[in-house]
Amino acid sequence: MRRTGIADSPLHGGKAPRWLFQRMQALARQLILVIVDEFGTGELLHRLSDPHWFQAFGSVLGFDWHSSGVTTTVCGAIKQGVKGLERELGFFVAGGKGKASLKTPENILSFGEALSIDPDDLVYASRMSAKVDNTGLQDGFTLYHHVFFFTTDGGWAVVQQGMNQANRYARRYHWLGEGLSSFTCEPHTGIWAARRERDVLNLVAREGEGARRAAALLGRDTPETLTKELRKVQALKLPPRHEILARDLHPDRLYKIFLKTYEAQPADFEKLIGLRGVGPKTMRALALLSELIYGEKVSFRDPARFSYAHGGKDGHPYPVDRKAYDRSIELLKQAVERARIGDREKIEAIRKLERIGTKK
Repeated sequence: MRRTGIADSPLHGGKAPRWLFQRMQALARQLILVIVDEFGTGELLHRLSDPHWFQAFGSVLGFDWHSSGVTTTVCGAIKQGVKGLERELGFFVAGGKGKASLKTPENILSFGEALSIDPDDLVYASRMSAKVDNTGLQDGFTLYHHVFFFTTDGGWAVVQQGMNQANRYARRYHWLGEGLSSFTCEPHTGIWAARRERDVLNLVAREGEGARRAAALLGRDTPETLTKELRKVQALKLPPRHEILARDLHPDRLYKIFLKTYEAQPADFEKLIGLRGVGPKTMRALALLSELIYGEKVSFRDPARFSYAHGGKDGHPYPVDRKAYDRSIELLKQAVERARIGDREKIEAIRKLERIGTKK
């Protein structure tokens, strides 16, 4: 099963001390060298896309297990740790926090000559994963951190984080390119989180396929028609559950965006949500109209699940899963045994890469 997901963490201020971050960077470098050497870059992407493994990795590096800073700091340590070794490893890191996230396409394209595929495909994957988690899944968290991991053969994974200004929590989103059949229908399989939110507009839910088709159809309609219908909606007394959709919608302000969707004539929902300028309010308006005009219900299900790997000793949030615990022990045992019997050629290869990185 392809494991990707979401994890919630409380926001903590400040930065990791320089002495700690330098050690995190060095340790991350060595761990990644071993993982790539033993299992390959594809397995590394799998592990990064697993919120359980990522959280554990952050703890190994020395960061607070429950802090939101684990995401930005661990991603930063990985990016700096492999700097200069990307082409040798066949593993690359783009993006970061705040303004650095906006440079993700530039970062990807800078490694274009080292890739065996068109880097534009990776740029598209990066952009769509961010667009979906900011606009397609409206859970109250606004993205401020986006890191895109990719390999020479075009494999990729995403670790990105959003902030909820109301409760001061951060939510981390994990993606894995391998096996992804759609950016807009259940792109997060196996999602974990510390808590579920009540007011969520989930436009990428499996049960919302009809609403997605209707939204794409509406996106091809004239802006005059759409704004007229929205004004009718605002004159009606809607049921309470529509508050999440109807509040803050201003037909006049949406006119320019509706004009853009009309001119683009999006063929499907992915093309619609991928249009520049189409944001959360545009999608809320189209989702509302999809249900009221076409009868296609939208989903308000938060796809998040718990982020705990084995459960808690006190039964919270659920009792310890003994079988999962035993499987984890066995996997770690096998990893240690493989490391102990590793041949000299592999060890020398790791040392060679280390020397190359030191020179740079």
